[in-house]
Formats: sequence, structure tokens, C-alpha cells
Amino acid sequence: MTETPVTTPEAQSADQTKRQVLYWRLLSRLFSPDEQPSLENASVGIVGELGLPPALLDPGVSVDNLVQRFPELAAQFEGLMTEQEHEEGDEVRRAALVSKLLLNVFATGSGNVSASQLQSWKQDAGWFERGMGCEPGGLRHRVGDEELAKVLAGLEGDLVKRMRLREVLADPALAKQLTPSMSLIEQLLHDKSNLSGVALANAKALIRRFVDEVAEVLRTQVEKASAGVIDRSVPPKRVYRNLDIERTIWKNLTNWSPDDQRLYVDRLFYKRTARRTTPARVIVVVDQSGSMVDAMVNCTILASIFAGLPKVDVHLVAYDTRALDLTPWVSDPFEVLLRTTLGGGTDGTVAMALARPKIADPRNTAMVWISDFYDNRSLITDFEAIHRSGVKFIPVGSVNSSGSQSVDPWYRQKLKAMGTPVLSGHVRKLVFELKNFLA
Repeated sequence: MTETPVTTPEAQSADQTKRQVLYWRLLSRLFSPDEQPSLENASVGIVGELGLPPALLDPGVSVDNLVQRFPELAAQFEGLMTEQEHEEGDEVRRAALVSKLLLNVFATGSGNVSASQLQSWKQDAGWFERGMGCEPGGLRHRVGDEELAKVLAGLEGDLVKRMRLREVLADPALAKQLTPSMSLIEQLLHDKSNLSGVALANAKALIRRFVDEVAEVLRTQVEKASAGVIDRSVPPKRVYRNLDIERTIWKNLTNWSPDDQRLYVDRLFYKRTARRTTPARVIVVVDQSGSMVDAMVNCTILASIFAGLPKVDVHLVAYDTRALDLTPWVSDPFEVLLRTTLGGGTDGTVAMALARPKIADPRNTAMVWISDFYDNRSLITDFEAIHRSGVKFIPVGSVNSSGSQSVDPWYRQKLKAMGTPVLSGHVRKLVFELKNFLA
């Protein structure tokens, strides 16, 4: 019989002191790049007692490199910061590992950033997400973690801005080290007019990769969402895959033979699978100011996916102080993004003047208006008129993957009172709204 070890009050007090030392060192390094010798020496001693490698304390060593050199640590980082039972007396080890994750992700320093440094940070951010209990990139999709996802996106955006992007793009070897992300794509879209030659070609390749990756995710979400209501006026197709087994058995129960212990089926029943489809028009109006880049990218790609559905006529309008009809390129979000110019002023009235004539059959039209709505307040009159006409009006303040977006409180209140509250959050919400309209 083995005895369960009992942790004495003295040992608990000593462990608490060690954790405090590790966390005080973490705070010190987060707010100042200068080392505090006493905290550093004490932390080295604690890590040594735990049998952990000294590299754990070196912010210059990425978590990825650490795990490559010490593979046994990989499992210890997984789910490290989730609510789960941990072995008694393990708190100090957890404090050391958590400190490593937090230091590498949140102490981003200052000055210029290389492509390899950005890539290393993104890998560390992936380990941080594993520590939070999700796959790399999954934190931004998890309900309740929007603010943390927004902080990570902000850190990445700052690193991208500090990188000499034009020089990196001009060097094919350095450009290969870049992996597309929303922050990087935003910077590329802002700077594309200043690029040429090899740099422009590499920028386009990164944008194309990002568009394809996001499109694959969004296409899956569109396919999973309900695709319309069953049309019961259409007789069921009498093929095996439509056979309704449960109903067939139920309707033939009177044919059960106790002697033979068999159910004799004299009538088969089939499921109806035909769905009602009505030609529909979707008009997507996108504010292309810099603050809306995440929503703009997601919704531009989403528009292209819906444009590929049968009997759906999608129109796309982008605007700042001028409006641009991008409908000819709606099926290719890559081309759309290359034709947008982020930043500048905002005047939704010019977009309304271009979009409103596209409404031919109000009851069969949806208008998706994507903006932060810091705009001309006379637009509310147009929104109300369109809504009254029977158009399905869907105002979108933020449909993205990195957190909440600021929306003009005046417009938010007015649109809610109109019965069309501003949609914000994950792009799945917009997919759901559009699929319901098309049903």
C-alpha cells in the first residue's frame, strides 16, 4: 500500500515564494528589457531544482526551438493554462512554463523586426494557444476569448508594421519566410501601390494564399449551414439513398409475423429532398476604410462564394469618398482586393447612389452593408426606406476573426430600433443570415 505524500505548510510556503519570484521576474521582463540580477539568479536556481533547462528563461529562445531540443516539454505546454486538475506540488513547474509562454508572446520589444522574428513569434503564439486549450489560430474562433484574440492580433499587427516589409518582399528568400495573416494582408493592401517587380509579385502571392485559405474555411461554413427548406410539393425521388427506414418500418408494423419472426414490407416510404430555390439578388456594400479591413476581406471572399451558388445574383460595391462597382470581379476576391484602396474618408451616400438602382425586386433582395457607420447620418433615411420596401437589410459592423469592432453608437441604436440590429462577431453569423434569406 502506497501512501499519498502530504504537503507540509512549510513546503507550501516555499512553493508560493518560488512562484512569486518567477512571476515577479516575468513582470519585470515584460515592462523592461533590463535584467534584475537578483530575480534572474533566483529564477535560474528554481528552474534548476525543477530539472528544467535554463533555456526556459531565455526570451531569445523560442518555444518551438525549446520543444525541439527537449521534446518531453511539448506535452507539458498543452492545455497548461486551462482549468483542469494538476498534480499537487506541481504549481512551481506550471509557473515556470506559463512564464515562458507569456514572456515570449507578450514581450515583443521595440525596433525593427525581421521576417524570421515574425515567424518565430507566430509559432510562439501558436504554443500559447495550445496552452489555452485550442489549436494554433483557434483562439480567435472561440466564444469568450474575443478580447484576448484581439490583443494577439494587435501584437502581430505591431510586429508587421515594424518589419521592413518592402525589403523583405524584394528578397525571395526572406519573402518565403512570411506566412499570410490578417495583419500582414492589411499591410500589403495599404502598401501595394508602392510595390513593383519582385516585391509586388511576392505580395500578390501572399494575398492569393491568404484568400485561398480563408475561402476554404468560409466555403465549409456555407456548406454546413442550412441550404433551404424542403419543398413538399415535389414528390420524393424513389432511390435507395432517400429511403426513410424508420417510417417504412413503422407503417408496415401490421405486417409483422410472430410465427416467422419477420416483418413483411409491402410499401416503401422515401424522404423528400428537393429544396425550394428562388432566384435572389444579394448586394454587398463594403466600407473600404482602413479600420474595416478584416470585415472587408472576409465579406469579399464570402460574396464570391455566394456568387458561385446557383440562382444567386451577387453585386459588390466598395466605397470611401467615392464608390466603385466591383461586380465584374465578384467571383475573384483576389482581384477585388487588388482594386481596393484602404483608408481615406467615408461617405456612404455615394455608395447608396450606386447600390440602390440595383434593387429590382425588393422582396427578393438582400443588402449587406459593411461599415463602422461613422458616416453621414442622412444615410439612416435611405436605410429605413430600403427596409420598408421589403429588402432584407443586414447591417454589419464587424464580421471577422480578431475581436469586436467599434460601431457608431448613434447608428447602432437607430438600426436596432428599425428592427435590423448591427451584426458583429464571427463571420458564421453572416453566413447564417444569408442562408436563411436564400432558403
